Amino acid sequence: MEKTPQGTSVGVDDPYDFAGVCDYLTGEGQCRYALEYAGHDPEFARERAADDYECPVVDPESDWTWADCPHFRSRNRDRECVRCGLEAKRMAHHDDERPLLEEHHLSYGRDGETLSHEITVYLCRWCHAKVHDSWARITDDAAPDPEAIAALEERRSREQSELGFESAAERYDGER
Repeated sequence: MEKTPQGTSVGVDDPYDFAGVCDYLTGEGQCRYALEYAGHDPEFARERAADDYECPVVDPESDWTWADCPHFRSRNRDRECVRCGLEAKRMAHHDDERPLLEEHHLSYGRDGETLSHEITVYLCRWCHAKVHDSWARITDDAAPDPEAIAALEERRSREQSELGFESAAERYDGER
């Protein structure tokens, strides 16, 4: 199983099995990285410009994979835990509150190697701890932790109470 530089598990054998399409891929099949960040890697940008910025991974005549691209990045946008399915519940005006979901990196450099590929998914903080602190895998058939359900329900009930209507007469009646 893949490990972090600190030696803890990331919960998968191959991060690319969980990678979606590249964040830099446009709807037209072009490489946005080469278009917008040419100064970061001029040689790469020149190669892509020579091919009208076409992404070689999506070219059916190319044998490139996401792992071959030096600037591949895939960040999960779904706001739910990929392991247990717990959904995010953010509270407006509560910036100091710890989120239910945390971004989990699946790829790290090995043996001092700098890995430029960012592959991330969301895990609830309970699954995140289980994956890093034990043998738990992202692919486990897991249900949300009871503490996670309690935290989610507590946020939902606060949200419902904030949405409740109370007239000014009711609100200020006791203050007179």
